[in-house]
Amino acid sequence: MSADIPQIDPLDGLRAPQDPDCDVFLTGTVFLDIIFTGLDSAPVRGTESWARGMGSSPGGVANMATALARLGLRTSMAAAFGDDHYGEYCWDALEQGEGIDLSRSHTVRGWHSPVTVSMAYEGERTMVSHGHEAPALPTTASPEAPAFPRCPPRARAAVTSLVPGRTEPWVAEAARRGALIFGDVGWDETGRWDLDALSGLEHCHAFLPNAEEAMRYTRTDCPRAAARALAERVPLAVVTLGSEGACAVDAATGTAAEVPAIEVEALDPTGAGDVFVAGFVTGTLAGWPLADRLAFAGLTAALSVQEFGGSLSAPGWAEIAAWWQQVRGCAGQDPAALRRYAFLDDLLPAAARPWPLRRAVPTIGFRA
Repeated sequence: MSADIPQIDPLDGLRAPQDPDCDVFLTGTVFLDIIFTGLDSAPVRGTESWARGMGSSPGGVANMATALARLGLRTSMAAAFGDDHYGEYCWDALEQGEGIDLSRSHTVRGWHSPVTVSMAYEGERTMVSHGHEAPALPTTASPEAPAFPRCPPRARAAVTSLVPGRTEPWVAEAARRGALIFGDVGWDETGRWDLDALSGLEHCHAFLPNAEEAMRYTRTDCPRAAARALAERVPLAVVTLGSEGACAVDAATGTAAEVPAIEVEALDPTGAGDVFVAGFVTGTLAGWPLADRLAFAGLTAALSVQEFGGSLSAPGWAEIAAWWQQVRGCAGQDPAALRRYAFLDDLLPAAARPWPLRRAVPTIGFRA
């Protein structure tokens, strides 16, 4: 991180000596992402397309880890890294560049890094990936490889991706040790859309599907109805509504909230869902009201789609502060919309750099 980026601890004032060192723990597969933007249309078979922009960055679970770390949360990640230049680059970018704890990660000798090439055009993306299944992380510690989170670190929260029919034993252990579990989900390739098949859902504090996923899982035809139905299964149901924003229901208090999306010109949606979850986790751990958490998560996601790449585009407090300074200085803003984000006043420093910012570089790293 650059020295001129404001550093904010969103949990300042909430920390105590007996608290865990780790705010958020997560595990998964790290990809090297290569992103092309500025394509006028989808590539056509038999032709060569030139992109006006390109970036490279760690991807996969690194998108979420980076988004969490840039918001000031102490983030720990367990992952396998390839024994190649791509793996070395990703490890360095995450540990040295983002300050993510990789003490539970390890490098696998002779295993190459998975790679995803993403092409962004017309507000959408097309991806091509290659890789082999990541070797299982070790279940016992060794000098070369720390133990996989069968016994995960004590953490305030953990983020997991729920997959039908797949059990992640560490999730139950993390919940038993006091972590709030935040679960997201992908498209159900089985087509059954059975909530009972999502092993780990019973441990989740919050479940965060998108509108289509939520409606299919609950057999409803309205995202708001889906959120209410999901709140019967989890303490906190959050449904993202794309360009319409997000809604949520807190089962414990009966509170419901909905916040509209911020209108932006999207360059690349890669990683926006991860950034949304990271923003919501941040607000939850900080104890913010439900509507503020939704607004903050939506804001961070909106800032991310104006950049390209997954972890490349995750905003930090400098981007958030610069955006808030800019919108308050623009004439004709809706006063009600400004009030929706007034909670930022108590959080943000003066913006150190103008908005928008650009992070991406067209290579995996320059030699010193």
